[in-house]
Amino acid sequence: MTIPTTLLDEALEAWEGARKGIIEELKCVPPQHLHYRPESGARTVAEIVQHVVDTSLMWAGELSNPNGDFTRKSFTAFIKEYGTPLPERPTDKTGFVRLLGSSHAVGVKRLKGVGEIALLQTICRFDGQSWTRMAWMQHGIAHEEYHRGQLAIYVRLLGFTPALTKSIADHL
Repeated sequence: MTIPTTLLDEALEAWEGARKGIIEELKCVPPQHLHYRPESGARTVAEIVQHVVDTSLMWAGELSNPNGDFTRKSFTAFIKEYGTPLPERPTDKTGFVRLLGSSHAVGVKRLKGVGEIALLQTICRFDGQSWTRMAWMQHGIAHEEYHRGQLAIYVRLLGFTPALTKSIADHL
């Protein structure tokens, strides 16, 4: 393992870990439970994964846009601009795993393409306040970790052991 030498490399490594965690939790869900919804109003497993993909494409896209500004349109309009087009959305677990990998690669390429100096510049958040683009990226990573935890709970509710729990047990 290479030690990150820049803030961008460090953030990208954190994002890679979060994304791998989402993938590992998804792998714990049997294919027939992809549309499991613990209660009315909650997202299904598939909807959580699609949401993670689309929001990451949105924030990576807007953070790499030199004129990026999260107040320039609604959240729904941003997802429409950057998210997965409907015909390309997967319907099975293998497709979702592949999409999680390919969308992450797209985001990494965009962010590396603009570089660390650009990500240290400010951007307007949805609430009108300013953050550095790097801080917004950290927010995006935290968002993925939140949904990773959500998937782990779904796995547990389905009667299985979450991936992170298995990994920790394997190292004890």
